[in-house]
Amino acid sequence: MNVIFVDSTHQYLIDELNKKNISCHFEFTKSKKEVEKIIDKYDGIVIRSRFQLDKEFIDKASNLKFIARAGSGLENIDVNYANQKHIKCINAGEGNKQAVAEHALGMILNLTNKINTANNQLKKFNWFREENRGIELSGKTFGIIGYGNTGSAFSNLLKNFNVNILAFDKYKKSYQFKSTLEQIYNESDFISLHIPLTNETHNYIDKDFISKMKKPFYLINTSRGKCVNTQDLVVSLKSGKILGACLDVFEHEKNSFEELEKNENLDFLLQSKKTILTPHIAGWSNESYFKIAKVLSEKILKELI
Repeated sequence: MNVIFVDSTHQYLIDELNKKNISCHFEFTKSKKEVEKIIDKYDGIVIRSRFQLDKEFIDKASNLKFIARAGSGLENIDVNYANQKHIKCINAGEGNKQAVAEHALGMILNLTNKINTANNQLKKFNWFREENRGIELSGKTFGIIGYGNTGSAFSNLLKNFNVNILAFDKYKKSYQFKSTLEQIYNESDFISLHIPLTNETHNYIDKDFISKMKKPFYLINTSRGKCVNTQDLVVSLKSGKILGACLDVFEHEKNSFEELEKNENLDFLLQSKKTILTPHIAGWSNESYFKIAKVLSEKILKELI
């Protein structure tokens, strides 16, 4: 078998495939159009988010047996069309779930305890204590939307904080902390998103969702930027309906997740004391880099070889 890598991954994946006499080829700089010209030579492709694997690309991949994404979401792949072509689509959400969960927890602890603000003040030798009183998580209610790999990992961390946990997942029948959206609207002090980006989840958090929330709340988004309507978020931060936002992902990220478009709403988020922002690194730990490769290698070798 021949496999083309168009994004870099941990060496472990390459080593495991080589052990099975699978030939790995690396094209990290070729454009999508250039890869399309040679993709018919390959049985598999490994990608993160460098470009879209759409119908046009898949049609040219006449011998492709699998698409392996070194990450969780599959929104840059036309999965339905790939399935029609009998191409297996694989992801590795298990590999970075702990990294995402810990990052989400770290961001909300930072925001609610004003750690970043106090740190920046003190480094300028400003000693403010009363102004930096925080709030405890204990006794608060967390609404977790999406209870797959990262949502469940996040709840496991929260258990130690004496919080109430409500979880909603439209596509799972049985899971811990199962609740209705109505319960989440009525009771949550925090909303944390752990959902893939689909047509259904685009702008999932918008003015309609926010208006249904009974209490002012904090928002955590480590899923995909387009799951939150930025304009509605900014309006709600200004009004106080959203008390604060922890964002690792942004609506106006490029598809590759390597660039961010500046605009008025982003400027507000960057300047606001009610936000903690990171550049799409929640799943980007040293450990997850290896674990993603391990998960992919196991799935490829178990399911396809």
